[in-house]
Amino acid sequence: MGLADYHVPEFEPVADESATVTTEHCRFTVLEPRLVRLEYAPDGAFEDRPSQAVWYRDQPVPEFSVTRANGTLEIETEYLRLRYEIGAGFSDDALSIVLTEFGETWHYGDGEDTLGGTTRTLDGVDGQTDLEPGLLSRDGWSVVEDTDRLVFDDDGWVTPRDAHESYEDLYFFGFGHDYLDALGAYTDIAGDVPMIPRWALGNWWSRYWEYSQADLRELMSRFREEGLPLSVCVIDMDWHVVDNPHHNGWTGWTWDEGLFPDPERFLDWLHGTGLKTTLNLHPADGVHPHEDAYPDIAEHMGIDPNTGTPVEFDASDPQFLRGYFEHVINPLEETGVDFWWIDWQQWRESPEMDGLDPLWALNHLHALDRTRDGRRPFVLSRWADISNHRYQVGFSGDTVISWDSLAFQPYLTGAASNVQFGWWSHDIGGHFGGTGDPTEFGELYARWTQFGVLSPINRIHTAKMPYVDKRPWQYDGEVADALEDALVRRHELIPYLYTMVRRNHARGEPPIQPLYYHHPEEDAAYHRPNQYYFGSELLAAPHVRERGDDTHLSRRPVWLPDGEWYDFASGERYEGGFHTRYGDLSDVPVYAKAGAIVPLDGDPTFGDTAAPETLRVVAFPGADNTFDLYEDDGVTCASRDGDFATTELRQEWHGDRLFFDIGQGRGQIGHVPDDRTYEICFRGVRDGLDVTVDGAEYTRSYDDETATLTVTVDRIDADEELTVSLDGDGTNLRADAGWRLPQIRTMLRHFSMPAGSKPPLEEHAAAFLRGDRMTLDWLGNFAPALSDRQLRAIAETLVDAGVERIDYAGDDRLFFWNDSRRTDITHQFARYDRSGVPTNREGESRHGTLPEYDWIPLSTMETHDWQFSLNYGNFVTVSESGTGDATIDI
Repeated sequence: MGLADYHVPEFEPVADESATVTTEHCRFTVLEPRLVRLEYAPDGAFEDRPSQAVWYRDQPVPEFSVTRANGTLEIETEYLRLRYEIGAGFSDDALSIVLTEFGETWHYGDGEDTLGGTTRTLDGVDGQTDLEPGLLSRDGWSVVEDTDRLVFDDDGWVTPRDAHESYEDLYFFGFGHDYLDALGAYTDIAGDVPMIPRWALGNWWSRYWEYSQADLRELMSRFREEGLPLSVCVIDMDWHVVDNPHHNGWTGWTWDEGLFPDPERFLDWLHGTGLKTTLNLHPADGVHPHEDAYPDIAEHMGIDPNTGTPVEFDASDPQFLRGYFEHVINPLEETGVDFWWIDWQQWRESPEMDGLDPLWALNHLHALDRTRDGRRPFVLSRWADISNHRYQVGFSGDTVISWDSLAFQPYLTGAASNVQFGWWSHDIGGHFGGTGDPTEFGELYARWTQFGVLSPINRIHTAKMPYVDKRPWQYDGEVADALEDALVRRHELIPYLYTMVRRNHARGEPPIQPLYYHHPEEDAAYHRPNQYYFGSELLAAPHVRERGDDTHLSRRPVWLPDGEWYDFASGERYEGGFHTRYGDLSDVPVYAKAGAIVPLDGDPTFGDTAAPETLRVVAFPGADNTFDLYEDDGVTCASRDGDFATTELRQEWHGDRLFFDIGQGRGQIGHVPDDRTYEICFRGVRDGLDVTVDGAEYTRSYDDETATLTVTVDRIDADEELTVSLDGDGTNLRADAGWRLPQIRTMLRHFSMPAGSKPPLEEHAAAFLRGDRMTLDWLGNFAPALSDRQLRAIAETLVDAGVERIDYAGDDRLFFWNDSRRTDITHQFARYDRSGVPTNREGESRHGTLPEYDWIPLSTMETHDWQFSLNYGNFVTVSESGTGDATIDI
């Protein structure tokens, strides 16, 4: 018995014959103008079966030319020129590809320097870990090595290639800096990113704990009573029988009746509250006689159940795999399990088949098995290999509770997009370690949860540690407020995020995108590891470091691309360039580009992630824009057949006037709620504007604190159109919403310094911002009342000059900026040998005016001791030194 039909995808692995060029021992397949398959087979046996990574080689044939002359083959597309010395085999002399417009040349064997990819797991990681290579490179090219991956045979399961020992199978991506195009081409041949269910975008509660069904029912009810929305209740491994005579208990398939006396009734209750659920699986030990499923799967495998012989886990055997689903997994799903958390932590190879990673097999088949009743592929599991984008969501593993772990996760999440793996689910708050102290851990937990809101999946999780408690109501004051705000904000964002789900599926655009995707020629974009685009409209720079002892604020250097930006929450306006953000625990650095349109759920509630009846649309001035809101049933694959609706939200900007249109619903408008209420929030505009709403009654209000004009229109049908007009009577609509003086005031509220010095300091800062004072010399008068860090914070806010140490993926560097190009801001840097004598090597010492933008590599220098000073006027606010890998606060 082989696999079920729904376990076998519909492959299209054979390229059009006219896309292939064959020479002695080689075949080149032009898949796209910038994507070429390169095969070398000394025996002439080329591979047309789908591999684990590549399923769709039958692509539209691009235009290209072929020239054979003097023993040389040349293939030229619009973007690439391939040259091969016929008969020579693959070597650096024989095979090269020129990126004709980009100006780079690849030779076979050139080492790759990609922008990083992702990693299998963060288990036990405290801070950073190495990442596998990605698909994107500043060099403009990358090569995917597919030679050793398994291929699918006629029965729909994988098998070794049995190719010649010198066979090679490569995919050359020559997209220059068109990074999103490269990712799109990758999904063309590897398969689209399946749409995740809408409910997966809400908050998940997870804890490794011996919960009973009564415990979980009480806990979920408490979240609802507290007004804290959830959409998923994760049940970790103790759902099943652990104590048994056969193995250590990690593997299990039978409900523990002591904890879950009526699991089906409990899962029905969860569903009735609007929650989905998953069970944690560790399948490695197979199925043993104590399991309820044992008799059926034993008979399926030809084992007499009376012998008690265990059914061994075997990812290479289609017979076992068929029985695993039909007799173990599917019956559990019939009790109400919505999806599976595959917690595979064992071996990477299958003894029965060389090259088969059981994790890949589980991810592949679990995702497909879920489609048997029309649902979308969906599984929570670790990353197995390139092409794992087809099997979202990624479980990143058991991280250590620390600030370093938090600081690494935004970088990891962005880099994972470089292999199209956009839906990471981290253990928000960390898995194990830490102190559990409510004050110390509370700040870290709140910041981690704020990052979780700005992550693909927000899954709060904890190890089995009684003194680490992540229930939000266990915290007081600002931590509790920050947690509540974060959890509510996440559910507000679901309409926006779900449209990004569709974009990822239909366009190959990941939900999290590093800044260099859109600004590839800006060097600064490659040095912002903790900043990223969060969907199409927003840029996130979450706080990932604890507050200073004397500032009581978190410091966050930020680079914004050219243009106009707005703080998403406050409406404060920023110009492109560098600035340093200082914020208390309520501060979440999220920026909206000029013209941004962000649809939100206007009334988020527990267990409800459906298309909202009240849609709050936050719109920002400064540019024209269009946002197509996407809605469907949220769970099935029907959207493949066009069963979805879109609503166009469009803004037209004229400086002193603004027109905002809500278009008619298009497509299957039954997915759009009847009589939807629209709250259109124009953020960053001034009060007193004339408002006109065509064809509908409305109410208006204005919030001074966020510079937001809200126009509310009730009960609009999906097939109606609506236009809101703002008129400034010849004066620009923008509010006077600068950010610098408000940040100075925030600092002064939190600084530990004499209260009497705060008003005059604010007055001097305001005068400086007005241009009444040209230098920062006056700040030196306050030096006795301020620490160096406090002085640095004031200066950074006023003049946009600073320094930051960045250390990710082994690339340790000092990064500094002087956005205002002030000549009175100077710096000094020196390296020292072991005896403390300054070195004189080029690049290891420097001084003078702080450059507008530059960076110093630390990891590539031979010596380890260094000192850096940054001077604002006549006083020093930063003076740091480092030895080796010592961490410092700059």
